Amino acid sequence: MAAWDLSVTVEALGPEATPFKVSVTSDLHIGGVVLKIVEKTQIKKDWSDHALWWEQKQQWLLQRSWTLEKYEIHADARLSLTPQHKPLRLGLPNGTTLRLQACFSRPVFQTVMGVCRLLNMRHPEELSLLRPVEEKKKKKDTEEEVVYDLSSLRISSGRSSGIGGTLQMSKWMCNIKCNSFHCTVHTKYHIRYHNCMCNNDRSSSHPVQWHACALFNYVCFIVDFRWLDSSRSLLQQGVQEHDRLLLRFKYYCFHDLQSKYDAVRLTQMYEQARWAILLEDVGCTEEEMMLFAALQYHIGKVSLSEPQLMTSCPAMDDLDSALQHTTCVPFPMLLKTLSILVCFISLSPRPKRLTLKGYKQFWFTFNNTSISYYKSKEESLKEPIQQMNLKGCEVAPDVSVAGQKFCIRLLIPGAQGMNEVYLRCENELQYSRWMAACRLASKGKTLADSSFSNEVQNIQSFLAMQRTTPGVNAAQTDDSINTHSLVSPRYHKKYKSKQLTPRILEAYQNVAQLPLTDALLRFLQIWQTLPGFGVCYFVVRFKGCRKDEVLGITNNRLIRIDLSTGDVVKTWRYNIMKQWNVNWDIQQVAIEFNGNVNIAFSCVTATCKIVHEYIGGYIFMATRTREQTEVLNQELFYKLTGGHEAL
Repeated sequence: MAAWDLSVTVEALGPEATPFKVSVTSDLHIGGVVLKIVEKTQIKKDWSDHALWWEQKQQWLLQRSWTLEKYEIHADARLSLTPQHKPLRLGLPNGTTLRLQACFSRPVFQTVMGVCRLLNMRHPEELSLLRPVEEKKKKKDTEEEVVYDLSSLRISSGRSSGIGGTLQMSKWMCNIKCNSFHCTVHTKYHIRYHNCMCNNDRSSSHPVQWHACALFNYVCFIVDFRWLDSSRSLLQQGVQEHDRLLLRFKYYCFHDLQSKYDAVRLTQMYEQARWAILLEDVGCTEEEMMLFAALQYHIGKVSLSEPQLMTSCPAMDDLDSALQHTTCVPFPMLLKTLSILVCFISLSPRPKRLTLKGYKQFWFTFNNTSISYYKSKEESLKEPIQQMNLKGCEVAPDVSVAGQKFCIRLLIPGAQGMNEVYLRCENELQYSRWMAACRLASKGKTLADSSFSNEVQNIQSFLAMQRTTPGVNAAQTDDSINTHSLVSPRYHKKYKSKQLTPRILEAYQNVAQLPLTDALLRFLQIWQTLPGFGVCYFVVRFKGCRKDEVLGITNNRLIRIDLSTGDVVKTWRYNIMKQWNVNWDIQQVAIEFNGNVNIAFSCVTATCKIVHEYIGGYIFMATRTREQTEVLNQELFYKLTGGHEAL
């Protein structure tokens, strides 16, 4: 076989070095090519981490036994011998920046696994890497970024054990969090996003406000567009050594969270949740904002006084059991016959502001997973006016403890779209029971489920935190409170700091006795109950429609939203999905559901690959079990999220 010259650049010799000409044949394997290059350099060093990079094809040549012919490499190819691990700056949710040696040759999914192994964070499948927002530095901003150097530690791309081996690292990472508690840096994106959110009242959705925000997000959905492709390597996606990336939780489906093992994971999760609240990525009521502020204030104080962030608690097997660690009480029969005020609201036109004037009183009964309503208690022995199955519905609270407002908002799937129902309860106890029943019914669980009483207790505990404590005047003018780091900028436009401080301290009295771990878990629990929790929005164009709409993707459903009004048009849950396909040529996603329901859409603000990875990723998260908590099925993850590249 005829020999020919192959041009190879050796990165270790510097960027100005002349490429080597190596005489090869087409049947020479990649390992042989590397050996020839190393011999020509005459440099004695460890070359085991080096591999060949094909610049024109943006491809790593990692199969050492493959021949040049199998890779279809010819004389015009430009190859580079470069290290597979390169220095990278990694920003964590708590504002800490690490410098470490990251793998640039393996898929991002494996690189994240290696990073999480180093940081002692279990379940790396929930996280991913994204590019930071580019910001122009101001002339007055001379503060240098503090970087913690971990580049001396090699990151493997293997499976993350997550429990042993780096205990000291866990404690160090938790202490970093405490030092960065009062960080108040806001990106330009979030500041502009906040300005669009003029009113976050759950009981109202002004079309003009939603449209302004939607138009802005039409351009700036780049936040979700910045996620790196999990099935491709860093170098394939243009990431260079010393670049800065962000490590964030991408999939809001937190599995097997144990305070005994997840010190760093829990800390970083809290920090990401905290910033989501402060920057109004997810909306909340004013009372909830004050409670979040009080919990932050408490966590900050306890963190400074208790350097060891986590304490072992055997009862906390996962987040659900940790937050439901209450005494079981028998289910009261009163729930089957309760009188509740209810208001039905059509999809369009939607009123600018909902009031209680439109509410009508009915007699409601709850049976299995369905609610039925009648004109009166006497009529309850007859056929109901209507019966609605709550399985698969969306349940959101609309509560003001101070105003004695206890409402439940239900979005119930129907043949023509989503039926919107508001239930107005008379008191806290009634609200707690009905809210617990609705939440369980949405998951297909009945009132006889053992978790019902725990759910009621959790809701009552949450309401108690928002209740003011009469006669408590301790430290109502604490000057050490930095309200700017505790509430979103919108509230500083509405109130002065001296007005916010007493309200935060008032809410603080209800959480002041919580241990640090319980406070963190409580913060995360309340965050997860917010209506907008974990929703990633994309502007799409559905097949057969002439206007753009918004597609929301969550951990258990897809949401179709009207772009002009913000109304939920339809919801599809993953458990009724039969299959989904992507036409990569025309960049269109097609999904088939039970009942011969088919939808198709093209993405306007992101590539179909990102939407495909979100859907496949959440379906993968649903396959995890406690028995498989330490075994990660990478092959299945790539099959569900990799698209045509994984075929």
